[in-house]
Amino acid sequence: MPFILKKTKSDRIVDAVLYTVLALFCLATLFPIYFVFVMSITPYTEVLKNGGFIILPHAVTFDAFKTIFSSNTVPKALQVTIFITVVGTACNLAITTMLAYPLSKKFLPGRNIVLMGIVFTMLFSGGIIPIYLTVKATGLMDTLWALIIPGLVSSFNILIMKTFFEGLPYEIEEAAKVDGCSDIGTLIRIVLPLSMPIMATLGLFYGVNHWNAYFGGVMYLNDRSLYPLQVVLRNMIVSPAISQELAVPQSSLNTMPPETIKMATVVVAIVPVLIIYPFLQKYFVKGMLLGAVKG
Repeated sequence: MPFILKKTKSDRIVDAVLYTVLALFCLATLFPIYFVFVMSITPYTEVLKNGGFIILPHAVTFDAFKTIFSSNTVPKALQVTIFITVVGTACNLAITTMLAYPLSKKFLPGRNIVLMGIVFTMLFSGGIIPIYLTVKATGLMDTLWALIIPGLVSSFNILIMKTFFEGLPYEIEEAAKVDGCSDIGTLIRIVLPLSMPIMATLGLFYGVNHWNAYFGGVMYLNDRSLYPLQVVLRNMIVSPAISQELAVPQSSLNTMPPETIKMATVVVAIVPVLIIYPFLQKYFVKGMLLGAVKG
């Protein structure tokens, strides 16, 4: 006979309070995104009429999106950002895997020394100026690789993936080696298919980091045609002349406020992440729990 737990009145009150608090937190998180989207599709006259604060627009227009995509700046920056995110995330996962998998083997000579070096880099950094000088000395300035290679590996993510690999049954790898599979073959054919949760989790971390990165673009890029989307958005926010940033005639922007153009660019910057995240969410919690650093 199944056991059914009946909630008391105090339990229901606590549940109601918790759900109310969570709903308020959810509303506080979603409202800025909603407000940005509404501002991006609201006509100029309605924006002026309501003093720049609109909850439910009476009319909808996509002129702001037409304007930013009619320029060369935003589409080019979007292509750069997609390239950095896709290629950078693939390189991040490849290097992290190649470091974490050997370090998960306790019989690896010098394993503890390497782990100590990785943990040391989590606590101490060379600083911005040495990193800049290193990028400049290696000839990466004004190249997209300057936005990928300096942050190629995360020490924290290496430890997370190493811990995940240590939790996999070693008998499976032994069976693969008995069948004549090499170490690389075991990694590709056996370990990686079993590691999709941690791969998706760390891929989300790396991908979002690349998508939102702008500091590297400001430091290492002088060629405006190589600017990622976040740098273009930052320049639009701090610049008094949006037409100059978008490289479009000022006359084409007279029918809409600068804030609408900025909000439309913000929407373009956040929508891809919002679309991809639900597909990776099912792996997210599982990957973090399985790969958590255990004491």
